[in-house]
Amino acid sequence: MSGFTRPLARLIDQFEQLPGIGPRTAQRLALFLLRQPEEKIKTFSNALLNARSQIGQCKKCFHLTSEEICEICSSSNRDQQLLCVVSDSRDLLALERTREYKGFYHVLGGLISPMDGIGPEMLQVTTLVERVNQLNIDEVILALTPSVEGDTTSLYLARLIKPFAKVTRIAYGLPMGSELEYADEVTLSRALEGRTNIE
Repeated sequence: MSGFTRPLARLIDQFEQLPGIGPRTAQRLALFLLRQPEEKIKTFSNALLNARSQIGQCKKCFHLTSEEICEICSSSNRDQQLLCVVSDSRDLLALERTREYKGFYHVLGGLISPMDGIGPEMLQVTTLVERVNQLNIDEVILALTPSVEGDTTSLYLARLIKPFAKVTRIAYGLPMGSELEYADEVTLSRALEGRTNIE
């Protein structure tokens, strides 16, 4: 990277590895950090290292947590009969921001994508079916991104879950291929309200 001393170039390069960060933003972030007091940088790096070492997956729903069971699964104020299936924790957090959904979640850990070599066995599918069967869930809401992979995963899961519970899918005011995590709260609230049965 011309014009930058090697340590700065390496720092910029690390920021560019992050999703959604282009060269200009990477430069801005690197230069901003260099202007900070050393103590602030240490606090930042410690927070990063601690998060990496202390955060794992909830044993029930596979959401990110520093405890064995996450805060959502531990709550007694949630609707025991509702289970919402999401691809990853980003989607769960997006739905939580709406404050509309009051049930529990199940994080798959991705979507079925044969092109990328991701099959159902690589996701939390078996644990999902076991949860639905054992917990007497009334309704499973599939809140997966509207894409080829999202549709494939939804149809696959619906076939497995239908013997045990009603399966619905959130309605979309989203264009095909858009990501759930980037949708605004109003759109997601309407999507939850307008969910439909999967045939």
